Amino acid sequence: MKATVFHEHGDIQVLRVEDIAQPTPGPGDVLVKVQACGVNRLDVYSRTGRTKVAPMPHISGSEVAGEIVALGQAVGGLKVGQAVVVAPYLFCGQCEFCRSGEEVICLKGDIVGLGSQGGYAEYISVPASSIVPRPDNVDAVSAAAVGLSAITAWHMLTRKAPLQPGQDVLVQAGGSGVGSAAIQIAKLAGARVITTVSNEEKRAKALELGADEVINYREQDFLQEVRHLTGKRGVNVVVEHVGPDTWEKSVACLARKGRLVTCGATSGNESKINLWNLFAKEQTLIGSYGGTRQDLADLLKLVARRQFIPVVDSTYTLKQIGHAQQRMERRENFGKLIVTPSV
Repeated sequence: MKATVFHEHGDIQVLRVEDIAQPTPGPGDVLVKVQACGVNRLDVYSRTGRTKVAPMPHISGSEVAGEIVALGQAVGGLKVGQAVVVAPYLFCGQCEFCRSGEEVICLKGDIVGLGSQGGYAEYISVPASSIVPRPDNVDAVSAAAVGLSAITAWHMLTRKAPLQPGQDVLVQAGGSGVGSAAIQIAKLAGARVITTVSNEEKRAKALELGADEVINYREQDFLQEVRHLTGKRGVNVVVEHVGPDTWEKSVACLARKGRLVTCGATSGNESKINLWNLFAKEQTLIGSYGGTRQDLADLLKLVARRQFIPVVDSTYTLKQIGHAQQRMERRENFGKLIVTPSV
């Protein structure tokens, strides 16, 4: 089969399309023909060595949608030809966190395309436990667009920092996969959405998604704008996934009893916290990691009912993955970048 692999860490030049052996599913696995796979920052971290991967040569790609073409001998409840989405967070099913429904923080957890081979290929073998049926009226590209980033936003705003109607939420980087999903999810909850973007084109798109207020952070100080828009009160919730570049001001945007929920550290892993404000204003900082199979199933139902629209910036072939990753690194995209298996 064709796959985009890298044999060593480096820039996009290490990515190459090669003919490799098609995987054979184990007893509890299924073989999926990849119809679409989302591009994620995790793929860049893997390529550059920021995140450890195995094995080498490595295939990245965590957000997979496709069709089952073969079943392991111990697999039941699924069938060849079935349209599916792969839940990206792999889990043991036995540890204390799995037993309590928190499979994303499994003690033996992994992510598709990280410690295992991913979806930048024509076929992928995954555990049957990670398969989520795809509704009939949801196409593969749309399904891949919610496979990781959108379920992360869903997990943040429905489980970790659930919004109430009429609350104010600041969504950082509204043009990203997480950000564009969070705008829609917050609006579904009845919140007032303030978001940040890098240019006027993204501003217009964020407004189309339902954002109430959009701040161009290259031209405006988003902290001052949030204070102005909220009458100096601050917001109830901040959706943060940028890291040190925005962290201190994001925390400063919180109202009393406000909650900041973070799922990423694009600009680095360390930042500062004003401890006095944290306890004196009874604010809460929340970590949120990915999303569960149930999160994915819930979001796919909304997609099927057209209540949530996956935001797809553009699609690419296996040969064009390096270009797609560069666009994401330069923050040129609005929404998801999707790879199809054609070469």
